[in-house]
Parts: sequence; structure tokens; C-alpha cells
Amino acid sequence: MAEEESKSFSVELSEKGSIENKGFVQNEALNEKECNASSQEEILETCAVGINSAAVQNQGCEVLKPFAGMPKEVLLKFSGQARYRVTREILFWLIIASTPVLVGATIAIVAVSPKCLGWWQASPIYQIYPRSFKDTNKDGNGDLKGIQEKLDHIMYLNIKTIWITSVYKSPLKDFGYGVEDFRDVDPMFGTMRDFENLIAAIHDKGLKVIMDLIPNHTSDKHSWFQLSRNRTGKYADYYIWHDCAHTDGTITPPNNWVSVYGNSSWQYDEVRKQCYFHQFGKEQPDLNFRNSAVQEEIHDIIKFWLGKGIDGFSINAVKFLLEATHLRNEPQVNKSQNPESISAYSELYHDFTTTQVGMHDIVRSFRHTLDEFSVEPGRYRFMGTEANNLENIEATMMYYGTSFIQESDFPFNFYLINMENFSGNSIFEAVSLWMKNMPKGKWPNWAVGDPSTARITSRIGKEYTNVINMLLLTLPGTPTIYYGEEIGMENIATENVTFPEKSPMQWNGNLHAGFSEGNISWLPVNLDYQNVNVEVSI
Repeated sequence: MAEEESKSFSVELSEKGSIENKGFVQNEALNEKECNASSQEEILETCAVGINSAAVQNQGCEVLKPFAGMPKEVLLKFSGQARYRVTREILFWLIIASTPVLVGATIAIVAVSPKCLGWWQASPIYQIYPRSFKDTNKDGNGDLKGIQEKLDHIMYLNIKTIWITSVYKSPLKDFGYGVEDFRDVDPMFGTMRDFENLIAAIHDKGLKVIMDLIPNHTSDKHSWFQLSRNRTGKYADYYIWHDCAHTDGTITPPNNWVSVYGNSSWQYDEVRKQCYFHQFGKEQPDLNFRNSAVQEEIHDIIKFWLGKGIDGFSINAVKFLLEATHLRNEPQVNKSQNPESISAYSELYHDFTTTQVGMHDIVRSFRHTLDEFSVEPGRYRFMGTEANNLENIEATMMYYGTSFIQESDFPFNFYLINMENFSGNSIFEAVSLWMKNMPKGKWPNWAVGDPSTARITSRIGKEYTNVINMLLLTLPGTPTIYYGEEIGMENIATENVTFPEKSPMQWNGNLHAGFSEGNISWLPVNLDYQNVNVEVSI
């Protein structure tokens, strides 16, 4: 029975030449022979469903074949009709016209959509002064291994970016900001291998690290300066030299320019028999950035540290990179003051020694070098600038660059740091000043402490410390937290200390607040360390 069922098949009414396609009928000889009703009834009787295939053939029924589709001649006949042709052409041109519209809409959506936050926007920056953070070799000075040892504390704070201030080899005349060798770590902090291990440990924890870059000047111990003072080869013009007038054995500088630290910014050199220019201390001669070879040297230094794995830089003192070549006297603030009595930086308008034409071109070239190392996905290299043009907010905002030419990701914001009187109104004014003047699409940042400013607790009192920290973390943008501010550390009350805000980090209530297991620390620990320390506060 099963064998018979397998041989049976359904048969549709058809004339000879008809073929079956799952119940649909095509009559290839329809134009030659028409079926009348009586013949169809006869075929229905003889070609019944379920009969044997041999019987079907005997009855004159033909096995149906698969559907062959519409013949080409018929297809062309219908496709040429107006109603089909016009519809087809309309659809074609609609697709052509809509394609650029769709492409343009896609580009517009991408352009106006907010970008994903970069790593330097997604969390606070934690600024560390290495000498005061953690000592591991018991010499009283913090070191790179100490930072590595305390990375878990930074992780606990949910901070993703660490800012390490200057660790370059230096005579430490200006706390490490007069660099003797830009390609080496000062032995006080460890070795280059210690630095590489620290970078690897930071990245292993998913953190980022930026460091200071001080391009404006070097130490007078730097090999470049030693070669320059001897007029050796290309180094002869690496610094700003000028003849000084000699009158009765007294050196008369070329003009009235004053250094940031006071007194003349010109220093006579006995070896070269000329004066060199310095915007800061006399041990920190300014580099000549009008010399392209000097610029190339700084670019090579940037590449060197990026190659070590650094994720970005805070570029220091950028507004001092160029000086006017005419060397005219700068105008006095008080025109009635005796010119010979001028010695303080605040007594002059610094029209010829700051923010000169071409300075922003140099900053943009730094950005370009960092961009060369930012092509790898997830490895964007950050650049912040320390401009500090408190008297001119528009000049500060220029460090953001333009819509088409980027400079720094942001200039560091010192308006809250330099605020003399904290109040609701003064904070509102400082925040509004930045936000209203910041170029569209740029990113703000905030800080209330740094290595050169009194700690926030010493400035406003313990009762307001948490309020200010909360404010810092809730303002739009990236906050920068100076080490120790998270636990309310204060300045050390010692008259002989130049920078009391650099006191050692207070980790616990043990000797030297857990900063060092040695017998000394380079600065005394604040006397409140037993009540104010990480172990107690966090």
C-alpha cells in the first residue's frame, strides 16, 4: 500500500502540453487549443487524484513538469507598457535623488552628535608631587616606587589619571623645574627602569599618566647651556644672549625686563662675556625658541617620553616661550616711578616678554607631535597648557585653539586657585567667567590646589574643605585634585619652609605619618597627622 501511495500524485485539469507546478497550471498550447467545459469534465473523471501513474498515462494524462516562468517575449511585452515603464523610471530617480540626501543627513547627525568622553574627561586628575608622596628607600624623599606602592589608594578614589610633576634630572634650584637632562630621571626619584615599571603598573590598573614638560628654559647645568656659553657649534644660539654695557665695573642690562622672581632678567656670564636672558631664576636660562633647532630638540624630547608610554603632558610656562627681538623697555605700571627702582615683576606691563606673535604656532606644533602618537585606538595623547593669564581671560581661552586648529585639550584653570576670598558669589563669578568665555565645543577644568599655592584647608578652614571638594567634583568638566586635598591636609606651620603646601603625604598615624620609615623626611610632617591621614579619613 505504501508503495502505491508513493507512486500516486495529484493531477490538475490540463490539456496536453500542460505542466504542473505545485497546483498551478500553465498551458503552453493555450493559443492553439482551448478546452471546453465538457472535455474538462471528462479529464476530471479520468485524471483523478490518487490514481496510479501508469493508469494516468494510459488515460492520456501527462506528467506535469516544474513551472518554467514567464517567457521572455511576454516579459518584454509587458515591461514596455507605459504604466510599468513610467513607474520604474520614477522609482529609479527617487533612489538617485535620495542617496545624497541620506548621505548628507548621516554626516550631519555624526557632526552634531556629542562625542564620547575621552579618558582625560571621564574622571578627575590626581596631581602628585613625587618628593612628598611616599618614600620607599628611607632617605626622606618620595620616589617613583612610592607612587607605584600607593596606586591602590588612587584606585580607591576612583581616579583614572595621574599627573606626576617634574621628575627630570635637576639641581633642584626650583624644585625640579630647572632641568639638567630632559631624557633622564633624577636619582632622588629612582632610575629610568623604576619609571618604566611605574608606567607599566599604572597602565596595568587601567589608569593614565601625564607628566610635566618645561620647554621654556633649562638649568644652567644643562649640557646645551655649557656648550652655548662656549659658543660651540649650533648650540651657540640655543639661548638668548646679548651684549651688556660695562660702566665703572658695573654690568648694565640691555633693558628693564624683570624676571618673575624679581630683579633683572639678564645675568652676566663670565665665560661668554655676555648676558643671558632668564624669565625665572638666574639658574634657569631661557631657550631661544626662534631657533628652529631648539624647537626640534623639544619635539624629540616629547617623542622620547611618549615612547616610554606617557599618555600626555602638562606643558609649563608656555606664554614665556618667545620674547620680542627689539628688546625695548617694557612699560611701567606706575609711570611716575623712578625707572631705576623697578625690581618687582608686578611693576611692569609684560608686553614684550609674554604671549608674543608666533607663540601659539609653537604650541600647535607640540599638539601636532602628540597627534602623531594618537593614531592607535584608545591611545589618545593629552596636552594641557599652564598659561595662567588671570588678567586676560580671552588670552587664556586662545590656548584651546580654534574650531579648525586644536592646541591644548584645555589650559589649566587657576581662577579658583587664585581666588582670595571664597564666597558663593565669588565662586559663581569665577565659574561663569570661564564657562561664558570658553569656545563652543571645548572642555572646562577646575582646580583649587597645586604645588605652588596654599592648601585649600589652610585658606578657607576645615569646615569648608568637604564643601569645596564636593563643588570641584560636581562642576562640569575635569577636576584636578592635588595630593592630600582628599583628606583635608593643611600647610605645615614652619617659618623656615618656602613651600609649606609640599609637606609629605599623611598616610597613617605612625612615625612621619607613614610617609617614610627612615629617620628623617625632607620636609617636616604636619603636626596634625595623627588625626588627619588616609587611614583615618578614608
